[in-house]
Amino acid sequence: MKRFSTLQRWTGRLTPYASLVLRIAVGWIFLRHGIVKAGMGVEGVAGFFHGLGIPLPHVAAVVVMIVETVGAACVVAGVLTRSWAICMAIEMVVAIQLAVRPTGRPFVLEGLLLAAALALVALGDGPLSLGGLLRKGAR
Repeated sequence: MKRFSTLQRWTGRLTPYASLVLRIAVGWIFLRHGIVKAGMGVEGVAGFFHGLGIPLPHVAAVVVMIVETVGAACVVAGVLTRSWAICMAIEMVVAIQLAVRPTGRPFVLEGLLLAAALALVALGDGPLSLGGLLRKGAR
């Protein structure tokens, strides 16, 4: 029993870092996809979305590009993480339903990003974040 309680104390000290690690991983993946879409431009992304049958492809392209660039950068920095993570989770649900499921391929990456975004909704910025520093400074 003593070994278990020592392990609990040690891992408990890592808890503040959980949000940091998850924010960087999720934010980086979304940002990489956002950079690719920015290279395609709104017209290119809208054309891709139109081919998938996504309604209002130009609007969807702009929204997705904002979530995957501005939102991802905010998540990495730890600013408004919960709000952006909700947007990311919604994006992954839409991607799974409209882009992945119709192809019949498994939604491994999209499912993982959905789960991670939902975890960030629960965790928030965490203490090791720009948002955490801003909150401390406001006190």
